[in-house]
Amino acid sequence: MKYHHEKVEEKWQQYWAKNQTFAASNNSEKPKYYVLDMFPYPSGAGLHVGHPLGYIASDIVARYKRHKGFNVLHPQGYDSFGLPAEQYAIQTGQHPEKTTRENIARYREQLDKIGFSFDWSREVRTSNPDYYKHTQWIFIQLFNSWYNNDSDKAEDISTLTSIFEKEGNASVNAVCDDNIQSFSAAEWNAFSYEQQQKILLQYRLTYLAETEVNWCPALGTVLANDEIVNGVSERGGHPVIRKKMTQWSMRISAYAERLLQGLNEIDWSESIKESQRNWIGKSVGAHVEFRIQNSEFRIPVFTTRPDTIFGVTFMTLAPEHELVSQITTPEQKAAVEAYVEATAKRSERERMADVKTISGVFTGAFAEHPFTKEPIPVWIGDYVLAGYGTGAVMAVPCGDERDYAFANFFKGHNGMPEIKNIFNQDISEAAYGEKGGFELVNSDFLNGLDYKDGTKKIIEELEKIGQGKGKTNYRLRDAVFSRQRYWGEPFPVYYVNGLPQMIDAKHLPIVLPEVEKYLPTEDGQPPLGNATDWAWDSVQCSVVSNQLIDNVNIFPLELNTMPGWAGSSWYWMRYMDAHNENEFASADALKYWENVDLYIGGSEHATGHLLYSRFWNKFLKDRGYAPTEEPFKKLINQGMILGMSAFVYRLKLEFRPNSKSGWSSSIYNVFVSSGWIKQIVSNYQSIKSINEELYNEIEDKFKKEFEHVIYKQSTSPEKRVSFDPIHVDLSVINDITNELNIEAFKNHPLYSDYKEAIFIKEENDKYIVGREVEKMSKSKYNVVNPDDICNDYGADTLRLYEMFLGPLEQAKPWNTAGITGVSGFLKKLWRLYFDDNGLIVTNDEPTADMYKSLHKTIKKVTEDIENFSFNTSVSQFMICVNELAQLKCSHRKILEPLAILVSPYAPHIAEELYFRLQDIKTEGLQDYKGISNVAFPIFEEKYLVESEKEYPVSFNGKMRFTIKLPLDLTKDQIQEIVMADERTVAQLAGNSPKNIIIVPGKIINIVG
Repeated sequence: MKYHHEKVEEKWQQYWAKNQTFAASNNSEKPKYYVLDMFPYPSGAGLHVGHPLGYIASDIVARYKRHKGFNVLHPQGYDSFGLPAEQYAIQTGQHPEKTTRENIARYREQLDKIGFSFDWSREVRTSNPDYYKHTQWIFIQLFNSWYNNDSDKAEDISTLTSIFEKEGNASVNAVCDDNIQSFSAAEWNAFSYEQQQKILLQYRLTYLAETEVNWCPALGTVLANDEIVNGVSERGGHPVIRKKMTQWSMRISAYAERLLQGLNEIDWSESIKESQRNWIGKSVGAHVEFRIQNSEFRIPVFTTRPDTIFGVTFMTLAPEHELVSQITTPEQKAAVEAYVEATAKRSERERMADVKTISGVFTGAFAEHPFTKEPIPVWIGDYVLAGYGTGAVMAVPCGDERDYAFANFFKGHNGMPEIKNIFNQDISEAAYGEKGGFELVNSDFLNGLDYKDGTKKIIEELEKIGQGKGKTNYRLRDAVFSRQRYWGEPFPVYYVNGLPQMIDAKHLPIVLPEVEKYLPTEDGQPPLGNATDWAWDSVQCSVVSNQLIDNVNIFPLELNTMPGWAGSSWYWMRYMDAHNENEFASADALKYWENVDLYIGGSEHATGHLLYSRFWNKFLKDRGYAPTEEPFKKLINQGMILGMSAFVYRLKLEFRPNSKSGWSSSIYNVFVSSGWIKQIVSNYQSIKSINEELYNEIEDKFKKEFEHVIYKQSTSPEKRVSFDPIHVDLSVINDITNELNIEAFKNHPLYSDYKEAIFIKEENDKYIVGREVEKMSKSKYNVVNPDDICNDYGADTLRLYEMFLGPLEQAKPWNTAGITGVSGFLKKLWRLYFDDNGLIVTNDEPTADMYKSLHKTIKKVTEDIENFSFNTSVSQFMICVNELAQLKCSHRKILEPLAILVSPYAPHIAEELYFRLQDIKTEGLQDYKGISNVAFPIFEEKYLVESEKEYPVSFNGKMRFTIKLPLDLTKDQIQEIVMADERTVAQLAGNSPKNIIIVPGKIINIVG
């Protein structure tokens, strides 16, 4: 009876779906375990074999925990809003909802084929109105909240207005906008409604503000920093510029300290924690104000080294700083404006990463030193960012390497004075950046002090003169929450006299309207500006035609949509109660599941999704909706499965008349097999021995094409050959032998230009492609479709092989050639249970060796799953099956627990084996309860206790033979048996030993 994976896998996938085998209950006496994957964005390309890696790992844990008696929640859904679907809609005219729905159907088909134990009854799609109605509701809660520093949490905005009504804002300790005007209770109560609302916007946790953003004109939207690579958009490679726009923002900065401290409470990798710590960027120092000479303007600066204030040589503003245009002198205006324009084309990330380039322009303005009153020139430089700190730096070249380099680069230029040295240290070659080992000099009342005492003293003095105070600062900035695109969550917001108003929660969702075009409008409005019915009737409480807007009862709705991270910042809670129409999740469901026990996903989300999720979770906890402070207890970042790209090598001819000339080149439509590449590159003449006909053709080509360049200028031109590697679609090669199917290559639509190409083959008359490990990507044609692996080898083989490739958290290359070994293992496992005539399992008592093999495996697999070391479990399964095959094991007491052990990794074959062992007569499966809730085998130490020892018997220190003896023998008993052995007698040849050394359980050595 052979193993037919396709029949077995289809059978059990249908059974699991029909019986909702993996549906979790919100009311169970079992302990809960919530395992979650970062849900996918459903692209049109579908899954490749790299995508399921984390899902397989989480599925192993989920299945294992069910065996261990847990009520397991293992849901799945789709992060289905986003820019790719919108770009596709723009290109094809298809509605993003249609393409997204089709892509999801493809994903679901692929995921089901791999046999994941997802609770599909809880599926979510962030683009469904029944989901994003709750995202809109959370936005409203954020709008109606402020952060009270005294209680250290978010509170309802009504508590703030209550304080204003009674006391004004003088004593309010809130996270809010800078430079808020002070007012009394009487003044607040006298303000108009509109004035009050404008003030409250300065305190709300989501608010409207003019913000510097990354604007991508080609995509027509704002991009987050992590959506930009090397100054262009990650998607499409379009230029990105910095510009100011009125945007919704989230006051995530209110949670900076809690986000930082919370990292100490969660089981995440240190690298991810460090990424978040660096992104949050806590620093302790002082806020200092520098007055601009002869003006009312002030430059606020945050510095971690206030003790160096007497070393300030110049100041640097971010080019986009609001003061730049106001303080720049007429003489410097042209240079400053040109520099600002050039800087706008560089992303923040690019500016931060570029530590080598030094650039800047003097504004012509001077600030005033707070104590000496000396003039300090004010420059602009792109190494300073408007969104970090105050967007201004007090430059102390003697104590900072970047300031030192800047000052030396512009030394002698207008506006760059000599560097001041305030340390009793040499700075002739470099800045002195240490916080110890110095005394301050040339620093007035700070002379003789060190860093600690100098910092304390200067803060006291700054506070006395009203130009500074001690402050803790964070690099973390408020998150821009608006996108100028169509395919995203609509804001539940309409505008009355330009002020935002929230739509009552009972009228949600505000559904995304139909539009004719998905591009921004002709006057630059976001795509929702194309909607004809996008106004809010505040009387009927419904969306109506724009033509009815009267700004009395009917008002315009917000045209921006929410960013991609909106729906993904709370989705794990929706899984807890996915069909609740009234709440994002019930209090009972939230209390039961609490948070995610194990979260698996990519490390690329460290400072995006993972940070925003923690922020929203903490906010919902503050407002009494979430039961825990942190959303994800344990986080594992799976490594990347890399693709084995294939290349053909196209010949490139290069030449020059002489060594003083430059090389010229020409591509020749000849492809050389990889085995010849090194030889040809190192020795051009070797082409003649490899293929004389080709050599003559190349020589003719040189003469014909380049005669006017070479042969008229030189009698002995230099010639050399190089190769252009061209990615090859894996469908035209044998993935195991790496042989190119030349005819398939020529007929492939990607390679139509090469139909007449010449192929120089190996001596065995085969063209062998080159291989290289790269990121698996559609653009590199190295994508392996999991459907193909499932069809050819089975889903269980795919699952085992992906785990077998290496540790979960490491990157590893995919090589289809290695999959046959795993496929062979499953067939070998099957043969333990079946022969050609059917089931061969007996009820006979197993031998000690059989028990030993099983319990070694139980111990190893249990430890591996608990430690997330899945690759070594696969090795242990192979060892165990080999041992049991050698022992001719067909014993139920061994094979039944073995099927359960294998089940988390290879669930289809395990389910079939376990089912067959139950001896259920009907194929209808109605009497079968399934393997999922069967208890996991328990390791028993007694089966690994050795009763015998194979001793090496040595004569004068050299081992001559071995003898197996019981471990409970005494020293005298061992000696008696060994001395009577005929091999010992032969070795001694009638001589008596001088000494016999015996260590029970270890060695036997006879000294002659």
